[in-house]
Amino acid sequence: MEATLGAPPLAVGSARRAGTIRVVAVPAGHPYVRAVTADRGVTVLPDPPVLGAPAGQWWPPAALDASWIEQHAADADLLHVHFGTESFTLDHLRSALDAARQAGWPVVVTVHDIDHPQLRDQSHYVAQLGILLERADAVVTLTPGAAAEVRRRWHREAQVVPHPRILAPGWSDGAGVAPHTPRVAAHLKDLRPGIDAPSTIAALTAASRHLRADGIEVEIEVHLRDRTRDAALAARVRELCTAGGLTLVEQGRLTDDELAAHLARLGACVLAYGHGTHSGWLELCWDLGVPVVAPAVGHLRDQHRDGSVLPVVPLDQPGAGADVAQALAIALTQPAAGTRDRRALVGRRAEARVVTDRVATEAHRALYQRLIEAGR
Repeated sequence: MEATLGAPPLAVGSARRAGTIRVVAVPAGHPYVRAVTADRGVTVLPDPPVLGAPAGQWWPPAALDASWIEQHAADADLLHVHFGTESFTLDHLRSALDAARQAGWPVVVTVHDIDHPQLRDQSHYVAQLGILLERADAVVTLTPGAAAEVRRRWHREAQVVPHPRILAPGWSDGAGVAPHTPRVAAHLKDLRPGIDAPSTIAALTAASRHLRADGIEVEIEVHLRDRTRDAALAARVRELCTAGGLTLVEQGRLTDDELAAHLARLGACVLAYGHGTHSGWLELCWDLGVPVVAPAVGHLRDQHRDGSVLPVVPLDQPGAGADVAQALAIALTQPAAGTRDRRALVGRRAEARVVTDRVATEAHRALYQRLIEAGR
């Protein structure tokens, strides 16, 4: 989940405060993890340094290692695996979980991804999920749909704890002026495996024609990182955008504030996913009051069922352009960028997040406490 703004600071040190639960989170340094473990009764150990990696890089997570766990058995009470396992062998993963069991640590697994957005071949990752879910003392996921899939495929019950707020508290759009013509954007990022760039561009090109035919004026942008994983595909993106009459924006990675300011100016955002499960980008758009057009992959629609997420067929399917056009026409009837109504919506959602985020942190603390007490 790439969009990850506004999380509270990471608790440091392994020394126990009175009554606190000490957690080895994999990873500790990710903003999502910091957000859901922000309860004062929880202390998260920092990510161990990764040999040969730059300072601050948590991957591959050094804490998910049998030797490290054995050496730090007395420093923590529980292991919580979120993500970052995909580079490990199955034997390495089994050994780490066995070591956690020997250390007396209950194991919690949060299923963020069922279809991993960073991978094309899912077979190894699915095998890892099988090991994690078989050996976990408790399972968490983000949506009811993902919980149902976990139940169907792995016969485990997962506690549903929705994604926390991403937008930084106190963020303001500066009361900017709304664009004269509504602006829609799709972000291809660095062309990671979960992005279906050609299908997205084809669907947007067709959607643009449908909207014009219906008398709806809209500017459609396709955003691409200046450094991508696939130079040949990037060149094809340029050709397809030119042929389709779409505006291509190539730029470096935006800062958190720059990204929020950009998204806040949109009338809608079209997710360019070919596969995946959940989306932090979608959550940031929700915080900003931006409607999201989401292809029917994973459990994106389940993240918010308030009309802000407009589902369409997978973008590689026939008729995707017409479906996207219809969804955009609905999205553009929602509070527009730069308006008082949009700012009011952002304010209401910020207030709602205060409640739901507190519920999420309390749910994690209560789960940890229950597992630790059960193991005594």
